[in-house]
Amino acid sequence: MHVAAFVRGLARAQLPDAVVAHARRCLLDLCGVAAAGWRTPASSIMRGYAADQLVGRDLTARMLFDGRRVGLAGAALAGAATIDAFDAHDGHPLVKGHAGAAVLPALLAFCDALGRRVDGDELIVALAIGYEVGTRAGIALHGSVPDFHCSGAWNALAAAAVGARLLQLDAAQLRHALGIAEYFGPRGQILRVCDHPTMVKDGTAWGAHAGVTAALLARAGFTGAPALTVEADALREVWQDLGTRWRILEQYFKPYPVCRWAQPAMEAALALKREHRIDSETIAQVRIDSFAEAIALGSQCRHPATTDEAQYSLTYPVAAALVHGTVGASELDGAALHDPRVRRVVDAMQLREDPAFSRRFPAERFARVRITLRDGRELTSTPAVARGSAENPLGDDEIARKYRALAEPVLGAARTARIATMIAELAPDRPAVTLLDDLLDSV
Repeated sequence: MHVAAFVRGLARAQLPDAVVAHARRCLLDLCGVAAAGWRTPASSIMRGYAADQLVGRDLTARMLFDGRRVGLAGAALAGAATIDAFDAHDGHPLVKGHAGAAVLPALLAFCDALGRRVDGDELIVALAIGYEVGTRAGIALHGSVPDFHCSGAWNALAAAAVGARLLQLDAAQLRHALGIAEYFGPRGQILRVCDHPTMVKDGTAWGAHAGVTAALLARAGFTGAPALTVEADALREVWQDLGTRWRILEQYFKPYPVCRWAQPAMEAALALKREHRIDSETIAQVRIDSFAEAIALGSQCRHPATTDEAQYSLTYPVAAALVHGTVGASELDGAALHDPRVRRVVDAMQLREDPAFSRRFPAERFARVRITLRDGRELTSTPAVARGSAENPLGDDEIARKYRALAEPVLGAARTARIATMIAELAPDRPAVTLLDDLLDSV
């Protein structure tokens, strides 16, 4: 299906039931991640910046879980920064990044700014459009340029597509919106952030801002076509199955709020801990074998001092998992980062790239963990992968538990439950305005 026809004409009846169900999962998961992200310094700083510098006159929208109105692009920027600040959001292995973290804030901003009573069907359709366009743009970009770029480089096109849908742009305007978004989307050096973690994260905030801005500029007559990731002949195959193969179904969900590349090693370590009932105090040495990109995570910061550093580390979450048996929001902040038990295990770690694992990245991501105990025993895991992929999915119950665990400490039990119920009950005859209020009003 042609991109313009897909974005402008997709109807709820064309979505398979599995796509609708998965879109609801993505929506619920992202809402939980956003709630947890709201408490981070990165979110607070970006929301403050938007409120000070990006105030709009005509189209304004409330910032996610904030309530203050800013310009439409500013609301998308702040919302994407809030989600991206807590590295528990969904993603796709081939793009090595995240579409939903830009799609949802852009969608909420447009719905709120336009004041249109968007019903449940249109909300799900627009969400699916964003995932399908964004994921393919990411695959195309990764396959056509040599640099390893952040998600904002391609999820800008996802935000632009969502904007084009809700602004009802014509085909020519849509083409320019995608071109503008591709040109203005941030081509950030993601591997630099893996080595030196900071609040810039995956560039998603500026991807959302660029995509929303692109749709607004195209509506006003600004030109920017073509988007090469969409129109280049060499990349035509990426788009040929649009509307028949649903890339949203290939999104993974994270059981732990850290970089996906660290999670195979976490699963390997946790499997050994469970099988052998390992007390972390009995550990003498830990060796992690994984692919090169995972081994490099946080390589310049052995002991993270901030939540951003902890989320982009390999050694810290594996050590925390061996000490605590899991890793959640409470293990990634405050005093937990200075837990002497975790620091001791970190210091006992050796990291090694496995060339065979590196060759299989990014389509497959493996890790192996060997633990040497103080009594001399050596315990070695089988090669492990992260849970939550399409081939190794999290159940609906686990996604719901994750959502509640992240959202309730911030939103309270009643508001958390109300959002989950409204997502489950989105329907064509039921406006989504109440859901929008619960997601956009201040905490």
